Amino acid sequence: MDSAKYLASLGRGVAIIGSQWGDEGKGKLVDILASKYSTVARGTGGANAGHTIVVEGKKFVFHLLPSGILYKDNICIVGNGCVIDIETLLKEVQNLKDNNIEITNRLFVSDRAHVVFDFHKEIDGFQEDQKGDSKIGTTKRGIGPTYTDKISRSGIRIADLYNTEVLTSKLTSLLARNKKVYGFEANLDEYLVKYQSLAAEIKPFVTDTVALLHAKYNETNSAGVLFEGANATFLDIDHGTYPYVTSSNATVGGLLAGTGFPPTYMTNVIGIVKAYTTRVGAGPFVTELLDDLGEQIRAQGHEYGSTTGRPRRCGWFDAFVVKISSQINGFTELNLTKLDVLKGVGALKIATAYKLNGKNLSSLPMFDSEFENIEVEYIEMPGFDEDISNARSFEDLPLAAQNYVLKLEELVGVKIASIGVGPGRDQMIFR
Repeated sequence: MDSAKYLASLGRGVAIIGSQWGDEGKGKLVDILASKYSTVARGTGGANAGHTIVVEGKKFVFHLLPSGILYKDNICIVGNGCVIDIETLLKEVQNLKDNNIEITNRLFVSDRAHVVFDFHKEIDGFQEDQKGDSKIGTTKRGIGPTYTDKISRSGIRIADLYNTEVLTSKLTSLLARNKKVYGFEANLDEYLVKYQSLAAEIKPFVTDTVALLHAKYNETNSAGVLFEGANATFLDIDHGTYPYVTSSNATVGGLLAGTGFPPTYMTNVIGIVKAYTTRVGAGPFVTELLDDLGEQIRAQGHEYGSTTGRPRRCGWFDAFVVKISSQINGFTELNLTKLDVLKGVGALKIATAYKLNGKNLSSLPMFDSEFENIEVEYIEMPGFDEDISNARSFEDLPLAAQNYVLKLEELVGVKIASIGVGPGRDQMIFR
């Protein structure tokens, strides 16, 4: 199947969700699908996300902006469920302008999204440092503390920046708390000047994004809306490997709440899954390779965080984890990424089941101590040595690569509809 036929097969509400621990390559498929969907929306997370797109050899890394912004006619929405570091947002906007990509009347930020302040980053770093050997591996971008203020009903929203009385009152309270609890000194007037100035810069982008989203969805001849997930299922605050998770709901449910889109409108939920498994920071990872093979996969896959630059931990594909991810999100199909990275690795192992105390598990363990005692059941398949970066059909792949894809599909129970064979926009096979 070519890309045009694949795009035509998709419905009017399409979500792209990470199925592992992030960094699966969500941005690339978003970029491809954005050629059909003129409205692209984000609904969770903040500048802790990192989506990398390569177009005509030029690399773009987005932390807040939806990847669909690279199409000059697309409308891109940053929804109410996101937390906004305005300085990061403006840097990404400037980078687009420097590359002659115009965003006037194309980028919109929810007036109900919460603001990440400098003190949130200070708190994030302080709290992480206090954990000692129990560090979670946060990006220290202030995401968790911002969501904490939001949930405690003391947060500051984008709209509050334009109401001096409200902003002054809320900032006074938060800065007083920070001084009392953390010993942080801050000048109220300096904060007011800085953030009201930043607010003036982003004002052309600020709107009621729920109303806008529905207006765009209901436009005559609209293809619908493409939703870009951030982070991944097992970094979800509820469903992930707690406490080594992010502070938002990174599943499809979070996207719906974070944009105001009805679940009955969602037609396709595409799980993005790497052909192996990676994880950044601390947390359980039972298929991790702590040897030269793990180093080889990291080197071949350029596995370094796009947000932090930290080396990613690498390991075998975990079908048990991805199957649970599909249960949570209701995947209608999978996009398998980075299959090309496995060239020359040798025999390929796939985790198929977890056992604890001799019993098969149906869900992830609750506690770290249980993960330490997990017995992983593997199957092994032949690897491939051929360069597959120029493959454009399933039949172009070597037989061993085809069989690996089909086995993953069988184990997870969801069709693998597309396969990434390189970083470029054109390096994708559609089945």
